[in-house]
Amino acid sequence: MNFSNLFRKKTVQDILNQVAKNEADGHHSLGKHLKARDLTAFGIAAIIGAGIFSTIGKASFDGGPAVIFLFLFTAVACSFAAFAYAEFASMVPVSGSAYTYSYVAFGEIIAWIIGWALIMEYAIGNITVAISWSDYFTGLLDSIGVHLPQYIQMDYLTASNGFKDATALMSGGKLFENLPAGLQAAHTAWTTAPTIGSFHLVADLPALLIIVIITALVYRGMKESRNASNLMVVVKLCIILLVIAVGIFHIDTAHWHPFAPNGVGGILKGVSAVFFAYIGFDAISTTAEECKDPQRDLPRGMMWAIIICTILYIIIALVLTGMVSYASLNVGDPLAFVFDKLNLKWMSGIIGVSAVIAMASVLLVFQMGQPRIWMSMSRDGLLPKRFSKVHPKFKTPSYATIVTGFVVAVPALFLNLTMVTDLCSIGTLFAFVLVCAGVLVLQNKPNIPRGKFKTPYVNSKLVFPVLIAVGLVLSFTKFKQESLAFITNEKQIKKPTDFITSIGEDGTKKVYSFLIERNYSEVKPTDLEQMMSKYYENEQQYKNVVDSLPVAESMKYDSGFDLFKHKIPMWIFFFSLIALAVWSWRQNLSLIPLLGLTCCLYMMAQLSIWNWIYFTCWLLIGLLIYFSFSHKNSKLNGV
Repeated sequence: MNFSNLFRKKTVQDILNQVAKNEADGHHSLGKHLKARDLTAFGIAAIIGAGIFSTIGKASFDGGPAVIFLFLFTAVACSFAAFAYAEFASMVPVSGSAYTYSYVAFGEIIAWIIGWALIMEYAIGNITVAISWSDYFTGLLDSIGVHLPQYIQMDYLTASNGFKDATALMSGGKLFENLPAGLQAAHTAWTTAPTIGSFHLVADLPALLIIVIITALVYRGMKESRNASNLMVVVKLCIILLVIAVGIFHIDTAHWHPFAPNGVGGILKGVSAVFFAYIGFDAISTTAEECKDPQRDLPRGMMWAIIICTILYIIIALVLTGMVSYASLNVGDPLAFVFDKLNLKWMSGIIGVSAVIAMASVLLVFQMGQPRIWMSMSRDGLLPKRFSKVHPKFKTPSYATIVTGFVVAVPALFLNLTMVTDLCSIGTLFAFVLVCAGVLVLQNKPNIPRGKFKTPYVNSKLVFPVLIAVGLVLSFTKFKQESLAFITNEKQIKKPTDFITSIGEDGTKKVYSFLIERNYSEVKPTDLEQMMSKYYENEQQYKNVVDSLPVAESMKYDSGFDLFKHKIPMWIFFFSLIALAVWSWRQNLSLIPLLGLTCCLYMMAQLSIWNWIYFTCWLLIGLLIYFSFSHKNSKLNGV
């Protein structure tokens, strides 16, 4: 194998010529039906979904009313990336998104890596949304008296892990009815599910149902998908405006004090959840070949979608935290929860219906994106030829759409929601990083055809190092203690729930008896978690109690490499900042894509080390496929 041409590149003109020859090669052209309005609607359809109906609750619980600053930060970061996407989409107006752009900027091996990452992003994103849709749909059925068995409305991993956690907590004295609702459901699903030997038959069947329906719609045609998306966007925007209009009259401004109860750390804690609320705008770029004027309309569609959704997110966050205390918003359905708490049950029903519609519209956009990525990779010879087959009647990538349905449907039956959310986020952020870097690589290269849209140029040579210096000053003044603890890898005490679940059933009984015997509590608590949570309110008292417990030190504290490994992503970010500062100084890089790259790297660093490991394993599998099939079958092989 010749490794010297791993970075062989396609020119913009080559890509445009290839699209023109698709008909001759037996690849029918895609139908052109989309305008700026449709692209904006697709963007809104993708962005307003799980974020506004689910993850906004947890983010508000962590950050308080100040979570609006996290929405602003994420919107700005996505806008920086959107500038880069828009410039590439204007330059290379074909399907393929970041994959095609990377082929032009970096070469084939990087294009394959990003294409493989995008396959994961869209597949995992679809799985995530399908699971969320299932949760809302089954909740809606419950509200009208239709109760499905728990084991057909929950994924296998959630049931298995939830059963173990519930068992550990009940071993410490917690009654079943006092468990969180999620753990109760998981325990019920696991114990009532049919079994084959020791295997429990737990699978999320409603998630399978919605994937089949959406896949059939996407297969049928872009015009039908566009019309369905536009209709769903109108419905959910009307519902959101109704929520704002009704909720604004129930705001108590006392709930906005304190505005940032958990400080900057609390605000940033929800970065993964809030970022997941924004992903999807990049799926617009996969529809470039189906736009009537992609060079003009793609940039407009992306920007308007982000602006509209950010305004709505901020208003909704202020309304929610104004209607009830932020501390009560750690729920899966925050919009329905706040109206139910205020005895406005008719609004809860409307929100339940709109959430089902909203989730379906997000799934529609994501399910359109992945087949078009596969189609572009197949056109280049990196995937088998049949992935680029376009249906002669419906003008859609038919084979790739069917495969996408299977790839999403099967894992949705079994995978855990938290795991797939973070995996989707890291794949998306990786794509954003490479698109922003691609704009920087191409900015000073001559003979590159430019589209109608170009990112405004601001020289970052001096600005970027100054921003880094300001960040360092703030870190070692206002956040000195946290910064030193990070650098010195100072051990951290485990939180009550993490501590209890780590010591297991026997350890839970032992610790509970130990605390009762030593009269640490004036009134005997009902369970260990309640007792530990009470101590946790006083940091020093909690530390003294934990230090006295008869369990191993490793169960009480995170320390050494077990603690350091979770900081590796952030260290990667810090070293990347140094490299970017040097690159900026030498090449006079454009500030906007550089800030986009930096913000996306930072959000990647906020994800756990396990997500980095899983993502790396996915990329290694992709490289194995590339070197065994794609490299020798590439259209550029021998060129």
